Amino acid sequence: MKRDVNKLRAILFAAVLSLTLLALGSCYKDKGNYVIDMPGEPQVTDLDTLYEASVGDSLIIAPKITGIDAASVKCNWRIDVPEAIVPEANHYEGAALRIVFGLQAKRYTARLTVTNTANGMKYFYNFKIQGTTAFSRGSLVLSVQNGVSKLSFIKPDNTVQPNIYEAINGESLPPDPLHIHYLKNQFTGNTPLGYWIISRQAGVRLDVNNLVKEAVKPGTLHDNFFLAPSTIDVGSLIAHPQGVMMGVINGKFYGGTTNTWDQSNTYGMFGTYADGDYELAPEIILTAVDNNFSVIAFEKNKKQFVRINIYGSPMYFGTQYSPVNTEIFDPTKVGMDLIRMVQINSTDTYAYVKDSNGNIYELKFNANFNGPFMVTAVHKRLFSKQEWINERTKMVATRNGYIYVAYKNQVFRYNPLNQQVEQLKAAIKSDIGLLKLDDDENTLIAGAEGALYYMDIRVGQQGELLKTIEGIPGNPVDMTWRK
Repeated sequence: MKRDVNKLRAILFAAVLSLTLLALGSCYKDKGNYVIDMPGEPQVTDLDTLYEASVGDSLIIAPKITGIDAASVKCNWRIDVPEAIVPEANHYEGAALRIVFGLQAKRYTARLTVTNTANGMKYFYNFKIQGTTAFSRGSLVLSVQNGVSKLSFIKPDNTVQPNIYEAINGESLPPDPLHIHYLKNQFTGNTPLGYWIISRQAGVRLDVNNLVKEAVKPGTLHDNFFLAPSTIDVGSLIAHPQGVMMGVINGKFYGGTTNTWDQSNTYGMFGTYADGDYELAPEIILTAVDNNFSVIAFEKNKKQFVRINIYGSPMYFGTQYSPVNTEIFDPTKVGMDLIRMVQINSTDTYAYVKDSNGNIYELKFNANFNGPFMVTAVHKRLFSKQEWINERTKMVATRNGYIYVAYKNQVFRYNPLNQQVEQLKAAIKSDIGLLKLDDDENTLIAGAEGALYYMDIRVGQQGELLKTIEGIPGNPVDMTWRK
C-alpha cells in the first residue's frame, strides 16, 4: 500500500513540474535572429516559349542570365526527341544553344537547366521548338489540265509553284483527280499524317514536309487496304477528324482504322467494308453529335437514305431507324436519284434528288443516328433553280444557314428557309470547278480555269472579290492548306 502511495506522489510531482516548465516557457521572449540568407535566383530574359526552326538551318537561342555571378552559371539544354535512338544526342551545354536543326518538321518539347555551381541549385525553363520546311505553310491545289492531273503549291505570299508533284517525284499523278486531303488527328494533335491525293481509281500519299511520295506502305491507295479489292472505283472519300479517310469505294463504305497508335503505319488503313447488301451513291454526310460520328448515305438501287454508325469501325444499319412525317416524304422510299446533299450544323440536311422526268426536288430532313434512331422529314418541294443541279454541281453549306452554289461562272447564295437567291459580286472568267470554304467560313474560294478567286462572305458582305491567285495549271478540282 505504501509503495502505491509513493508511486502516485511521483506521478503527481512529474505532472506539476511539466506544467510549471510549460508556463515558464510561454513567458520567455525569443530574442534570436533567424533571418535566412537565401541564395540569389537567376533572372532569365530573351527566352521565348516557342521557336520555329527550319530543317537544315541554324537554330540559335541565346538568353540573358542575370542575378547570380556569371562565373557560377552553367547551362544545359535538352530537346526531347521521341523518335531518337540515342536521346542524349540532343543534349547540349553552353550559355547559348547553337545547332544546325536536323530534326523533323515536328513540335518538340525542350528545357533549359540553369545551375548555380556555387551552391548546386538548379532552375528549369521549358519551351518548345517547331520544325518547319518550305512546305510547312501554304496551300495545295489539285487541278486537271488536258486530262493530266496537276498539283500546285501556293506559298504564304501567294506565289504559285505549279507542277510541284512532277518536279519533286519525277512522275505524273493518277488521272481523274477527285480529292486532296490534309490528314491530322484533331483529338491528339500528333504529327500530321500526310496528304492524300485521290483519283477515281488510285491515290498517293505525300509527306507533308517535303511533298515526296511515301516510299513505305501505305504510300498508295491500293496499299492502304489490308486486303485490296481487284479493282478500285472511288465514289468519294472524306477526311475524318481522327486523321483517317472514310467513304464510298466500289459502292461500299470503307473507314480507315483508328484502333491503333496514330503514328503506326497501319493507322488509317482500310479493312473490310461495312458489311451489308447495298450499293451507295457517292454523296455522303459525316455528322457528329458530342463527338459520336455517324454517316448519312443513300442506297441508289433501293433509293433510300441509310444509316452507318462509326463504332470504332463502320457498321451498316441501312434503314434501321424510325421515319417520321412520312406524309411529307418517306426516307426509306424516296423513289428518286440522289444528286447532291449538304448539311448545316449537323442538323438540317438538304438533299437534291431527280425524278424519272428529270425534275429536281429539294428534300429537307433531320437524321438522328445516335439514338433514338430516326429520320424526320421537314419538307419536299420542287427546287426553284432546276438548272443549277447536276452531277458536276459544286455546293457548300455554312454554319449560319446559307448554301452556296456554283453555276457556270457565277456563285449564288441561297437561303433554304425562304428560298431567297443572291448572286455574289465577284466576277469569275470561266466555269467553276471548285468551291471551298475557308476554316473560319468568312471566305469562299472558287476555282476556275487557271485561277482561284477569294470572296468575302462575312455578314453584310455580298461576295466581293478579296484576291485572285493565278498560275494554276488547268481547272482546279480541290484544294487544302496548312496554316
